[in-house]
Amino acid sequence: MNPIFADLPTTVFEVMSQLARETGAVNLGQGFPDDPGPLDVRERAAQAVIEGWNQYPPMMGLPELRTAIAAHYRHWQGLELQAETEVMVTSGATEALAGALMALIEPGDEVVLFEPMYDAYLPLVRRAGGVPRFVTLQPPEFRLTEEALARAFSDRTRVVLFNNPLNPTGTVYGEDQLALLAEFCIRHDAVALCDEVWEHVVFDRRRHRPLMALPGMRERTIKIGSAGKIFNLTGWKVGFVGASAPLMRVLAKAHQFLTFTTPPNLQAAVAYGLAKDDAYFETLRADLQRSRDRFADGLSTLGLTVIPSQGTYFLNIDIAPLGETDDAAFCRRLVVDHGVAAIPVSAFYATQGVRTVVRFCFAKRDATLDAALERLAGVVRRAA
Repeated sequence: MNPIFADLPTTVFEVMSQLARETGAVNLGQGFPDDPGPLDVRERAAQAVIEGWNQYPPMMGLPELRTAIAAHYRHWQGLELQAETEVMVTSGATEALAGALMALIEPGDEVVLFEPMYDAYLPLVRRAGGVPRFVTLQPPEFRLTEEALARAFSDRTRVVLFNNPLNPTGTVYGEDQLALLAEFCIRHDAVALCDEVWEHVVFDRRRHRPLMALPGMRERTIKIGSAGKIFNLTGWKVGFVGASAPLMRVLAKAHQFLTFTTPPNLQAAVAYGLAKDDAYFETLRADLQRSRDRFADGLSTLGLTVIPSQGTYFLNIDIAPLGETDDAAFCRRLVVDHGVAAIPVSAFYATQGVRTVVRFCFAKRDATLDAALERLAGVVRRAA
């Protein structure tokens, strides 16, 4: 067995979800919404199954979807991507990440990773032969610093894997932080592999700024998006890849020998959805922001220390004021003793990292969030 995968423990997400099922806990651990997703988009997928093509679609994706992706990013982010040569459809963003790492990395190449990070990054980098170099981000702002970047980058840096907005912290990186990262990418001739699946899930009138749009980054950036996050349809696994034609030619080869293609009915439905008017996307943000505010206000009222969330489905609390020093042990007690499942943010660090931050998913119905808050009141009473 390959030790990279054989030696991996059961993920904390599965552990907490199993405990939630066993105890009947309110599950705010896994990052998926209660909302079933827009009806018209789901109906278009169903219609495409009955009336459409169900054999192999083109390896790069349906032309109508690739055109829709290019048009969508032109409208929302000012990017000019050529649908025929610079856009590809994958079976989810994780496949896109895996394929890109396989395409870009040779054994011994260094890959800069920002922790806390999505749990797939590190094993995928190692399996591709990459050597991870970590930038450890600190709460509450999780900012990039020139000093930390200088420690991580070297003349062996090949790829920078950057998640913005950042899961699990809910951080949205602005122009100054992006410019700093772009400067290091250009200086070290590195390719930026940008996981931007949360690009539409940003709050407080923010607008996502893609790293690809910064000066000097157009030809060295791979941009990855996700229909699952845009439409609250996380099970669909339809990913988007944008890159310059020379990069895309190699990315396409990796995709060809991974999944090759993605269900055509889902592609047709996503093409339809991406062309929806602006009101859909604004309402998506407003509804999630309202849930964020409801849950954050409830946590604060209980006396818990909330770390602000600027995007994603996630909100974090600092448990140090409760006298807690081990977020994993705290989360286990939380689900067993109080009936609420959450995720310890230490699980997103490869190094010792931070051990006093806990992540909740707030993309739930009001009744679910309120039930969780009622149970969390017991945590605060116990700590007092």
